[in-house]
Amino acid sequence: MPASLLVVDADPAAQELIRLNLTRAGHAVASAAHAEAAAPLLEQGLPDLLLLEWDLAGESGLALVRRLRARPRTRDLPIIMVSARSGEHDKIMALEAGADDYITKPFGPREMIARIHALLRRRTPHAADDAVQMAGLRLDPGTHRVTAGARQLDLGRVEFRLLNFLMHHPERVHSRAQLLDQVWGSHVFLDERTVDTHVGRLRSALAASGHDDHIETVRGSGYRFVAWDAQAHHGWQAAPA
Repeated sequence: MPASLLVVDADPAAQELIRLNLTRAGHAVASAAHAEAAAPLLEQGLPDLLLLEWDLAGESGLALVRRLRARPRTRDLPIIMVSARSGEHDKIMALEAGADDYITKPFGPREMIARIHALLRRRTPHAADDAVQMAGLRLDPGTHRVTAGARQLDLGRVEFRLLNFLMHHPERVHSRAQLLDQVWGSHVFLDERTVDTHVGRLRSALAASGHDDHIETVRGSGYRFVAWDAQAHHGWQAAPA
């Protein structure tokens, strides 16, 4: 699934090459030359992943990672550190500061894209292309289809994203505020009742196959996807890609 990426690199040529390759791979890419320029972009809306050069003018990439990890809003932001520093000590410093992965320059576009996709699958599974199947439902982000057996269900764009997130985090209760952040984006300011409206639409779409009761309201807390299919007596499993 296409992801939103922020590239922070001081080298204009490297920045443009990375942007070009990621755009060709289907991702939406924003870029900045240093931490100061990246700050307003991060405030406007968190990307799905940050690709960050270590050696920046002003605040270093390493210092920026530490600062982002200290803030609740950006604590879980997936970050890949990029640097020509190839020493083991440098890699350890970056990972201990909070980077999720480390790529040594120069690197090929295929390796970069593979690393990005691997991290997205680990940290934000609902943003990846992996299909998921449970309780008799199959959701495929690649084809944007939800099926119950041979029957295809008709979901709106927001309802699809909502179900995608819930099915990738089964049995976990998510507050309305959390769902707004994860499904609509942390840069969007909407009333929490917006979530209730779209949950209602999602249930209506799932009612066609009798799956509406898998979207459970947890009083005073939020919503969750109930993965267990009591009638079929089976649990859930990830669908083969």
